Amino acid sequence: MTRPDEFDAFYTATARRVVHHVYALCGDLAEAQDAVQEAYARAWQRWSTVGSYEDPEGWVRTVAWRLTANRWRSLRRWWAARSRLGRETPVPGPNPDRVALLAALRRLPEAQRRVVVLYHLQDLPVAEIARVTGMPVGTVKAYLSRARAALAILLDDDEKEESHVAHS
Repeated sequence: MTRPDEFDAFYTATARRVVHHVYALCGDLAEAQDAVQEAYARAWQRWSTVGSYEDPEGWVRTVAWRLTANRWRSLRRWWAARSRLGRETPVPGPNPDRVALLAALRRLPEAQRRVVVLYHLQDLPVAEIARVTGMPVGTVKAYLSRARAALAILLDDDEKEESHVAHS
């Protein structure tokens, strides 16, 4: 029999037992399967040595168990480090005004929205917006004017809806 054939026969005869053994020790089938797979891969790499051991299955079981134990130790260290950091600071929800503004901006045509964002949020002057977008200065001014008018209506509608809901 060749070395690969010997290993294949060994694997076929023992893998199920080793998985059951490690699963019984760690209680997690997926973890047991991963550790056993890694242990057999290591056995294959050293098969010329491991194959000559009196109990190669015992070697694989031991390696699989050590891999599982190391993973659990790593997980415990991670949890300990995490607990030392303390609780995460809760992030407050978005401001209702911001939500309303973003909803209103989404309702604008894209060109108007882009000009308004560049002007009011990026603080770019009209001439710079015209250069960046490739629009004439007059078009930028027109889009700004239209967008402001639309936003005034949209945001006023939102405020009226909110006050109506609050009074209901």
